Amino acid sequence: MKVVVTTILDAPVERIWAEVKTPRLLDHVAAPLITFDLIDPATMPAHWGDGRYLVSMQFLGLIPIGRQWIVTSTPQPEDQTRGVFRIRDNGIGDIAKVWDHLIVIEARTDGRTAYRDEVEVKAGVLTLGVWLFAHWFYRHRQARWRRLVRQGFRYPDNRA
Repeated sequence: MKVVVTTILDAPVERIWAEVKTPRLLDHVAAPLITFDLIDPATMPAHWGDGRYLVSMQFLGLIPIGRQWIVTSTPQPEDQTRGVFRIRDNGIGDIAKVWDHLIVIEARTDGRTAYRDEVEVKAGVLTLGVWLFAHWFYRHRQARWRRLVRQGFRYPDNRA
């Protein structure tokens, strides 16, 4: 089942693209609903590249909800010359057998950025519940994004 959630971010596409590529952003926008602990490799990169990262996840930072592979790639880099940027997490985990998440960001003529999360989820008999959660989760993420932009990209550790 597919989820598509879109928002407009009041920042230039180059800044949004730079933030999207950082694990720090994932931790920020997912919190406090989902927290991640890295299992493999031993340390998280400063920027996502094409790679595989095994994490354990907790709901509200307390309830273990299994492990998930974050499998990142940057499809269609040729579109970047047109102001369209993509990053994909084709993940698989203990609950979601398919968590294929594509982030598409696109420059707007007014200097803002259109940001879209597209995610395909498959979790067997749990698919409907996972799909409903994904709707909630991505709306939460985008609300956190908008707040981060309004605050001048000041993360809780006060570093911009």
